[in-house]
Amino acid sequence: MIKEYNTVREVAGPLMLVEKVEGAKYEELVEIELPNGELRNGRVLEVNRDRALIQLFEGATGVNVFNTKVRFKAKGMELNVSEDILGRVFDGQGRPIDKGPKVIPEKTLDINSSPINPYARDYPSEFIQTGFSTIDGLNTLVRGQKLPIFSGNGLPHSKMAAQIARQAKVLGTGEEFAVVFATMGITFEEAQYFIQDFQRTGAIERTVLFINLASDPAIERLTTPRLALTAAEYLAYDLEMHVLVILTDMTNYCEALREVSAARQEVPGRRGYPGYLYTDLSSIYERAGRIRGKKGSITQIPILTMPEDDKTHPIPDLTGYITEGQIVLSRAMHRRGIYPPVDVLQSLSRLKDKGIGEGKTREDHADLFNQLFAAYARGLEARELEVILGEAALSKMDRIFYKFAENYEKRYIAQDETEDRGIEQTLDIGWELLSVLPVTELKRIRTEFIEKYLPKFNEKSPVK
Repeated sequence: MIKEYNTVREVAGPLMLVEKVEGAKYEELVEIELPNGELRNGRVLEVNRDRALIQLFEGATGVNVFNTKVRFKAKGMELNVSEDILGRVFDGQGRPIDKGPKVIPEKTLDINSSPINPYARDYPSEFIQTGFSTIDGLNTLVRGQKLPIFSGNGLPHSKMAAQIARQAKVLGTGEEFAVVFATMGITFEEAQYFIQDFQRTGAIERTVLFINLASDPAIERLTTPRLALTAAEYLAYDLEMHVLVILTDMTNYCEALREVSAARQEVPGRRGYPGYLYTDLSSIYERAGRIRGKKGSITQIPILTMPEDDKTHPIPDLTGYITEGQIVLSRAMHRRGIYPPVDVLQSLSRLKDKGIGEGKTREDHADLFNQLFAAYARGLEARELEVILGEAALSKMDRIFYKFAENYEKRYIAQDETEDRGIEQTLDIGWELLSVLPVTELKRIRTEFIEKYLPKFNEKSPVK
């Protein structure tokens, strides 16, 4: 039952306080009618006896505390879902913005679903191929995992996100794969880049986009990821699809959360962010995973830009605690023209061992990535030594590893933004690179794998 009130007491920033309210509920949707007849939307943020604090979606400009009517709709924010949402573009309130027809719903779902019950979770174990060697080969993404990308302002995380959305696939299952892509606080140009890229490559057919622009109300940034995850849950658990959810940029989401917290005059935590930032982020990240008895799954790649490239900032710091690893982008590598500029030594996938090996990728995968990692680390040490002491100070073996590190960055890390590498190609490139090293240095690979794979590349290695 819709109830109407004309008892607005106060308006402060994106918040409105309404008095003498009966039966208001947390997260309940509200319609605000201005004196000129204009309608705006909001939701209940807090209830204290007969007072309701309302969060305005479109801002408070023009709101008159004496003549504004407030209607409580007796329901929370919902999303209409059906199979027809694939290929569509929505705004931060779940409304179509692609000039397509209205979605005829098979279901209407509350966007504030609960995180997956830990007891109901199934362990992630299937490899997802992204087409990036630095992810597939070294920091493997597993179905049901949460693997964030830690970036910085000006780094090409948008290109990476679009490329992952185009290329991602679960190998050997024959099951349907969908992508839910949500943007928060991005520019109009970035939004057009994503939409046009998906349309040009045909990826739009299996993608659902939720777009919140920098010019849109900041409050919508708090609902956008929840709308995206609600759509993902429907595709995964009702239509039994494998769903990859990409959320960019989570830093803008957290800034909106801080803005609302400041307007509510809450006691700030680290760097002004609310003390419940960890809990709020976990309510988003923990909606990814696999559920026992269901074929579908949700895999999540949140992308965040670290302020001042600081990994100790509260947003990347707390994200790292909740998720299972991180892909870190390097500004130094970006300046050298390497794309994707993934800092291999700082990146980690905690579930990589669960998604690789015989029957998933290839039997030699685990040994190979351990050896590549170790050899690259030694090559970087030789590079630092050369900077400090000069090339003459390097031993013969140091020079070999120095050259290996250079070739590794050019051949393995670097790839074109249209290049979709299969896992076999990624593993073969790794063997090509290792073929320049003496066999005695391949201490992390079992002898049977060396005898089986190395001879293919020892004769004519393209990196020698």
